[in-house]
Amino acid sequence: MLKSIKGIFTNKDIVSLSQFDQQSVMKLFKEVMKIKKTSPKKLFKNLQGKIATLVFFEPSTRTFSSHASAFKRLGGQTIDHQNPMTTSSAVKGESIEDMTHMLEQYSDIIVMRHPTKGTLEKVAEAATIPVINAGDGVGEHPTQALLDMYTIFEKFKRLKGLKGLMAGDMLNGRTVHSLIKGLSMFPGNTIYLLSPKELRLSREEYKEYSGRGIRLVEIFSTKDIPSDCHFWYWTRVQKERFKDQKVYEKLKLSFILTKKLISEKAAKKTIFMHPLPRVGEIEVSVDDDPRSLYLTTQPKNGMYVRMALFKLILKS
Repeated sequence: MLKSIKGIFTNKDIVSLSQFDQQSVMKLFKEVMKIKKTSPKKLFKNLQGKIATLVFFEPSTRTFSSHASAFKRLGGQTIDHQNPMTTSSAVKGESIEDMTHMLEQYSDIIVMRHPTKGTLEKVAEAATIPVINAGDGVGEHPTQALLDMYTIFEKFKRLKGLKGLMAGDMLNGRTVHSLIKGLSMFPGNTIYLLSPKELRLSREEYKEYSGRGIRLVEIFSTKDIPSDCHFWYWTRVQKERFKDQKVYEKLKLSFILTKKLISEKAAKKTIFMHPLPRVGEIEVSVDDDPRSLYLTTQPKNGMYVRMALFKLILKS
């Protein structure tokens, strides 16, 4: 069973946003702000002698690199396993539990991405050291949600009373699932969910998330985007989750973020976010808009949030 954070991160796993409450989120953000003001030389002393093992069963650019950079900037070192289905004993049929028991002999913390929802809970249950979920299939991506929340908080100085738009793949998008959970901890938030009907949230998830107190409004046309959103959170349609590639081709570019759409529907203070990678759903011309944070502020905050998590979890 996953342990709630309750403001105490020491030796805790980070597997789901369900472990967090307002107190824990704000403690993390306070640590992020502190780190951003601390000199690199002083930060480097925090985790000297510590080792993190990064195990990524799925491709990753930002999540892998930012975890590695975060740990090394704190003075630690990493053991890197990318594509372990071809480079580790997993190819021989080793169970995820046995792999976990081996990796914990060599490191102080495990960061893992896996294509199957629920796998990270099994890993956390098997491990005697902390485990961080770097994405489990269509399940969750808690550290991505935390960095997204921090980016919103940094801009608007609050996480309550917000109106946001999430666009793209609501069914398979693990970043969407975690961000909805995260924002549901704070009162008065409304999220508009723009997707093809085939990729709307599952009814089970819609009911679960709505029950947390957040207002979810499903829309299926850009015409229904409200003009006063604080943020737009665009996502790609998840090609790797489709069994029928013809269906993917039909749906992949259902909604594209363009300068024209921004001029028609965005407010002057609306920020534009994306967990990346993008595959055509945001026009490159949008990158120059000062409100576009997906190539600059958002990924940079990812590194700082992960530094804060590592420090809080491992620093006694």
